[in-house]
Amino acid sequence: MAAPSPTPRKVLGRLSLPERNYVADALRTETVGGVLLLLAAVTALIWANTPLAGSYTAVSDFHIGPAALGLDLSIEHWAADGLLAIFFFVAGIELKRELVAGELRDPKAAALPVIAALCGMVMPALVYLVVAVAGGGSTAGWAVPTATDIAFALAVLAVIGTSLPSALRAFLLTLAVVDDLFAILIIAVFFTDDLNFAALGGAFVGLTVFWLLLRKGVRGWYVYVPLALVVWGLMYNSGVHATIAGVAMGLMLRCGRREGEEQSPGEHIEHLVRPLSAGVAVPLFALFSAGVAVTGESLTDVFTKPETLGVVLGLVVGKALGIFGGTWLAARFTKAELNEDLAWPDVLALATLAGIGFTVSLLIGELAFTGDATLTDEVKASVLMGSLIAAILAAVLLKLRVRVYQALAAEEERDEDMSGIPDIYEQDDPAYHLRMAAIYEEKAAEHRRKAEAAGVSSDGGDSPA
Repeated sequence: MAAPSPTPRKVLGRLSLPERNYVADALRTETVGGVLLLLAAVTALIWANTPLAGSYTAVSDFHIGPAALGLDLSIEHWAADGLLAIFFFVAGIELKRELVAGELRDPKAAALPVIAALCGMVMPALVYLVVAVAGGGSTAGWAVPTATDIAFALAVLAVIGTSLPSALRAFLLTLAVVDDLFAILIIAVFFTDDLNFAALGGAFVGLTVFWLLLRKGVRGWYVYVPLALVVWGLMYNSGVHATIAGVAMGLMLRCGRREGEEQSPGEHIEHLVRPLSAGVAVPLFALFSAGVAVTGESLTDVFTKPETLGVVLGLVVGKALGIFGGTWLAARFTKAELNEDLAWPDVLALATLAGIGFTVSLLIGELAFTGDATLTDEVKASVLMGSLIAAILAAVLLKLRVRVYQALAAEEERDEDMSGIPDIYEQDDPAYHLRMAAIYEEKAAEHRRKAEAAGVSSDGGDSPA
């Protein structure tokens, strides 16, 4: 007898129940954080474009911190280097978990989101470089349009009210995790100042101590938080961007579950820290980074200067083409089949949504054009404009398929037997079918009683008075 042919792998296939629950919990927090991020960005723009603009500049430039430790920084600087370290700490945990228990643990399954994310970073960079070189502008900002902001993207989804199926939401999250990894590498490799090897060595010693304490099972925030602050301070003074310290510590946490554990230590800490990252750190960064003066002239500059036009086109065109093309090529050459409930326009809509590059794009924009305050502000404005255009286009594309998404999401949530587990995950469980049979038998009996009662009522109504 011939061996059965292997089941073809699915592009955007259904998640396992534990993975679905994890994604739902993570994205719920990110969605709330995204709404706060959106409010913070709007607040910053209003604040910077009213008669109170002077106070915005004064607060952003206000310096605080111990100068003896090299940490006499402005509020804006603290937000970018300090608060974003929390964001990248969570990103490090997410990456570690994806590698050991998530979509990236299987090299064959990981190929598609990795290729899609990589193409979704290379294409925007190429678009920027082509525009910058053709227009005679600076090529220093090539990395600005490469990043995707998952929180802002989810905030857009929350605003337009689209219920994406879990497979699409998971694909978006995995893209963002891989995107963050490459963004971290870009920051570490291309935006490292002159190295202070003594401080860098001290940071590595601190990270080694952090790792040893974790391996010994030492517990207590009062041990790890002070150590993390020391590592962060040393990393900042080393010339390597301080957010790398957050990533490194996140990657050290154990994210694989042991027998009897409901959560791994990494998942537990991520659950505690994610609200701080999404609800406080990132919105505050946005508050002190998105405040750029918006005038008719500045908006015109966004579409006429090569650097700013390159950022806009990179986010809007480069991201969409890169992610969509990378996904199609990966599926084509791995012979994977698209989930029959979805279509390639859904992938295009998601790829367009990934063009919302806010947090990391703003950070890279500041790093790329350090020393040129005018161009930095113009690039920030282009990030905001490009993200806005991508959001509008994605909203239109998603709205065209909103009924399909709502039906799929409702099907994923349906739990007729009230077991607490969606029915779609119980199709191979005999106990589920027995419960459903009992439910339908009870309903059938109820309808028979109603039919008999209706018959008696009808007979009584036909009798003569």
